[in-house]
Amino acid sequence: MRDDSARRVGWFPAVVIVVLLAFLAAGTANNLARNPQPQLVAEGIPGRKVPAATFDGPYGGLVGAAVADLDALTLSNGATLAGWDGPWRFVWPRDASFVAAAYCSIGQDAAAGRVLDFLNGIRPSTGRWEARYADSGEAIRDGREPQLDGSGWVLWATWFCRTGSRYWDLVRESADQIVSELGPDGLPEPSPDYWERPESKLTLGTVAPLLTGLRSAVGIATDLRHADEAARWNDALEKLTKATDRQFGPDYPRTPARAVSFLEPGLEPIGLGGGADAIVTVLGPPFAPARDIVTTAIDRARAVLTQPNGGVTPGEEWRTDGVSWTPQTAMFALSAAARGDRATAGELLTWLDHYRTSSGALPEKVNRDLQPAGEAPLGWTSALVVLAVAALEKPLPIP
Repeated sequence: MRDDSARRVGWFPAVVIVVLLAFLAAGTANNLARNPQPQLVAEGIPGRKVPAATFDGPYGGLVGAAVADLDALTLSNGATLAGWDGPWRFVWPRDASFVAAAYCSIGQDAAAGRVLDFLNGIRPSTGRWEARYADSGEAIRDGREPQLDGSGWVLWATWFCRTGSRYWDLVRESADQIVSELGPDGLPEPSPDYWERPESKLTLGTVAPLLTGLRSAVGIATDLRHADEAARWNDALEKLTKATDRQFGPDYPRTPARAVSFLEPGLEPIGLGGGADAIVTVLGPPFAPARDIVTTAIDRARAVLTQPNGGVTPGEEWRTDGVSWTPQTAMFALSAAARGDRATAGELLTWLDHYRTSSGALPEKVNRDLQPAGEAPLGWTSALVVLAVAALEKPLPIP
């Protein structure tokens, strides 16, 4: 009898490779079909004019256009629209907090004050901030759940702008809300975060802003000599910090880490959870003091999340469509600038500058065809760019 085993051994790997490639190609085609190529909503705000160059340096034009867009998006009553068009034409406490901080980073305290005044006027005396508000201040209840991260962001912006005494009630109510949310394990219950979707698990997108918020609240209370509040909030901060390191460390993924060995039930978590998330940047400067373990996690996340077009996607669990999101790219730029990594900050800022629209506006996304996409301008991205460039020129304060 003839022995064909050698021949079978020779062609079997090739067949397996062909089948796998076909499977991957089909999966990619299906994914792209389910996630069509996003297009640009608008080139920018109609009639918006960029003032004469008032910012120096290699990113002067980028910052000037970003500030002009923030000016246009900030209405006379201080309501800061996330974007000019349709579903973006609302106020997100998260975005507005960054806009206030951006104004303060370039010395435009009056503009920041108008934004913070609006937030102070719509603050919840108890409970979580709503996901978004109308420019009149009315809460938009369209099925989106209130978002706990708002309590952290407004505290950070208030501290950053050194306006704690002016908005003490806002500080006290938001910080106490965070404290009330922490359970016996030191962590809050799940809440929607900047991904704008219901969450069944606690995410780093909620925890990281709360850490920054509590740290900011402690700073404000200490400066204003409110010793009782400072002590209470500091206790909560320590509790939340330990719980975060325990549940999310050492890689700080989107959802808590878990062990992956079924043979060793007692194995400590090794950092695998909901995959990398761009919000890991908030665990480091300028939102928190630098730590080596966090710096490593930030660098790893950027490497994992970088798309073929050069920007980053929000997270590993985000849809795999090859589209980059400018707010998350700008978050990594701000993080790098605040940590003294000028090369990375410059690389990302140059990328953002390159993909502005014809009007100079920063878009929400850059698609697979290397074209600006989504809303333009996006207020959150504009604010982050201003902060990142400011951090290159002068160290930003860290709570």
